[in-house]
Amino acid sequence: MVLHFLIRGRVQGVGFRWFVHREASELDLRGWVRNTEDGDVEVVASGTAEDIAELRASLKKGPRGSRVDRVVEHHLEENEARELQSFRIEGAW
Repeated sequence: MVLHFLIRGRVQGVGFRWFVHREASELDLRGWVRNTEDGDVEVVASGTAEDIAELRASLKKGPRGSRVDRVVEHHLEENEARELQSFRIEGAW
């Protein structure tokens, strides 16, 4: 299963990408997380339905100091996961 998430709210400058990286790595998901220019956080994750569901729950909660207003998600085709490697943070550190 491959999903794309867009997390809106106070999600930049609060350790959100590190939080997602830790959660996704513990679940052994493949994919990436990055900030968007609009102030959101974007995630692509590939794994089992159960593990994706756990990640979804974490995304809706967020780390301490964040405020998640909305999580937008859509399914991607399985072939879009072929290039995904171990979960990583993309973009500026």
